[in-house]
Amino acid sequence: MVTTQRQVDIPASRARIGMHVVGLDRPWENVPLLFQSFVIDQPEQVEILRTHCQWITVERTAYTEQVAAEAAAHRKAIADGSGFEAERPLSEELPHAHRRYQEAQRYIDSLLLKAADGQSLPLKEARDIVRNCINSISSNPNAMFWLTRIRHRDAYTAEHCVRVGILAISFGRFVGLDENQLETVGLCGMLHDVGKMRIPPEVLNKPGALDADEWRLMQRHPEYGADLLGSDHELEPAVRDAALSHHERLDGKGYPSALTGPAISQLTRMVSIVDAYDAMTSDRAYREGIPTQEALKILYKNRGNQFDDQLVEAFIRLIGIYPPGSLVELHTGEVAVVLATNSRHKLRPLVEVVLDSDRHACLPRVLNLNHGPTDADGNTYSIRKALPDGVPGFSLAEHIRHQSDNGAGAGTPKPEPR
Repeated sequence: MVTTQRQVDIPASRARIGMHVVGLDRPWENVPLLFQSFVIDQPEQVEILRTHCQWITVERTAYTEQVAAEAAAHRKAIADGSGFEAERPLSEELPHAHRRYQEAQRYIDSLLLKAADGQSLPLKEARDIVRNCINSISSNPNAMFWLTRIRHRDAYTAEHCVRVGILAISFGRFVGLDENQLETVGLCGMLHDVGKMRIPPEVLNKPGALDADEWRLMQRHPEYGADLLGSDHELEPAVRDAALSHHERLDGKGYPSALTGPAISQLTRMVSIVDAYDAMTSDRAYREGIPTQEALKILYKNRGNQFDDQLVEAFIRLIGIYPPGSLVELHTGEVAVVLATNSRHKLRPLVEVVLDSDRHACLPRVLNLNHGPTDADGNTYSIRKALPDGVPGFSLAEHIRHQSDNGAGAGTPKPEPR
C-alpha cells in the first residue's frame, strides 16, 4: 500500500459510508468490488472491505486522520507490549473468568448434544456467552489464557470449540477488531465445529488413521456445520461462512470447496489459524499434543500457502514463546507454569514452580525470571524447554480451581498439599 500526504491507512474494520477508498492491502482483483477507487456509498461495500481486508487506504479527512492516529497508537502498543495492560489483577479476574469459562463449556456441551440428536440449536444464547468472554478478556487476558490450557482428551470437540472462541476473541482484540467484530469472530470460533456432531462417533474418535471413506466423511463436517447454522437469521453470515470454510487453504488445497485466497474471508482466516493451533497442541484420540513452540513453527512454515502470512505473524506475537498457562522445564529440571509473560523480555516470564526435579509435587514458589533469581548453586534460573500440556503429576485444572476457590492469584500462590 502506497500513500501520499493526502491519504492515510486505516483498519478495514473502521470503514464507513462516505470514505473515498484508494488502496487495499491486497490486489484489487482479489476483492469483489467493481472499481479500484471509489466512494463507499453502500453498506455492502463496507462489509466486503471488512471481510476481505485488514487495512485500506483512504483520502485524508479530519475523521480518517483521527482513525489513522488511533490505529498507529494501537500498532505501537502491540510492538512495545504495552497495549494490553490488565484492568484488574489475575487474582481478581481468575475466579470470574473461571465461571464464564464453565458457563461457555456447559452451553457448548448442550449445543453439541442437541446437534448430535438432530434438535434445533439454541443459538441466541451464544451471543451472551461470547460477550461475557470478551468482558473477561478485557479485564485480564491472562485469566482466559490460563483456562484455554485445560484439556481433556475425552471432551476434545466441546473444549476445542470453547478454546477456539476465546483465542479468536483474543486474536481479534490483538489485531484491532472493533467490538462488533470481536463478537462475530468469537461466535465464529465457538460454533465453527458444530458440524462434527453429524460425524459418527466411531469415525470422529477413531484412535488410528482414517481410511479413504472415513476421511471423505470427515471432510463433510464443514458442510454439516453450515447447514446447522444456516437457518438462524440472528447470526451474522460470517459465522456460517467460518463453519463452512475453516478448512480451506489459500493455495486451493483445502476442503470442502477448494477455495483460493480471495474467496476466504478475513475472519475465517483467523479462525483457521486458531483452529489449527489448538488442534496441534491438544491431545487427540490418535496422537498426543505438541508444545506451543512446535505448533507456532508449523503455522509459520505454512504461512502464505495454507494460512494468511500477516495473520500468522500477528498470532505468533499474540501467543508468545511461553504463553500464560503453559508448562516449562527450568534448567534445574523443575517444572513451572507460566503466570504472565514479559513483553520486553519474552524468554524471562513470571513462573510458578509446581514440580521438583523428580517431577514430584512441591511447595509452590513464584520466580520472576526477569529479576535473575538464582538456584542453590548460584546459577541464574532459565527455561530449558517448553513442555506439552498434561505433564504427569500436575493438573492445571485443579491448580486453577484451587486459585479460584481461594482467591490466590499470580504472584501470591498459597501453599497447598498436592
